[in-house]
Amino acid sequence: MSQHRPETLEHAPLGRDSAYPERYDAALLYPIPRAANRAPLGIGEGALPFVGEDEWHAFETSWLNARGKPVVAVARFRLPADSTNLIESKSWKLYLNGFNQTRFESREAVAEILKRDLAAAAGAPVAVELFAVDDEALTPRSLPGECLDDLDIEVDRYTPSAELLTVGDEIVEETLYSHLLKSNCPVTGQPDWGSVLIRYRGPRLDREGLLRYLIGYRQHQDFHEHCVEHIFMDLLERARPERLLVLARYVRRGGLDISPWRGTPGERPPEPLRLARQ
Repeated sequence: MSQHRPETLEHAPLGRDSAYPERYDAALLYPIPRAANRAPLGIGEGALPFVGEDEWHAFETSWLNARGKPVVAVARFRLPADSTNLIESKSWKLYLNGFNQTRFESREAVAEILKRDLAAAAGAPVAVELFAVDDEALTPRSLPGECLDDLDIEVDRYTPSAELLTVGDEIVEETLYSHLLKSNCPVTGQPDWGSVLIRYRGPRLDREGLLRYLIGYRQHQDFHEHCVEHIFMDLLERARPERLLVLARYVRRGGLDISPWRGTPGERPPEPLRLARQ
């Protein structure tokens, strides 16, 4: 597939209107190799130190049926963490917008085209589900575990500082989460708001240090997927847990939200869930 960067993507100057397409065009998808952002984390091109997926929800999914009548849906996509590429979010929005005035014979036909195009861009199979907009599977839920956000701490670092992560001698198994995650888009600088869950078995993490560390992403510029991998690798190195899962659920922007997770082999995230803020 074409890997040109359309002039309508997010790297255009802020404030410039995007020319949204009105017809389907798979060439709008812009893949970005994962390897370049993984190298600074010590992740080579061989076997990954984690398993995981990037789960996307597209709330502005629509097309025309064979008779020209609009159909609306919510799409869920799952890209495997070992895919060669991630897909730039604005290109994904433009690509999906191209379905709006395009006729398809059936919902199944739309799903198959999405699978084909996204797999070609990602370099790996992509799972696709299409939901009715009032499907109970989309009902918001709460993160499991204990929230860190009420800790009364002083914070003076707003870039990631792994030295804030310390552990004690006691071995524990616990799930912790925070809604204070914020990072910035590396393309536009726009803020990306999210919640992050950490489930582990290993030496007990100092909770105040962990919360300071997570807040440290507040001025960090990176893609959602790589923020999660950064957190995972720092925890793996500093805490040496037996098992570890890191899951972030970012607030939607432009009708898309993304929830990457990374875990040690054998780990799986909680059942598919959406938060009220998404």
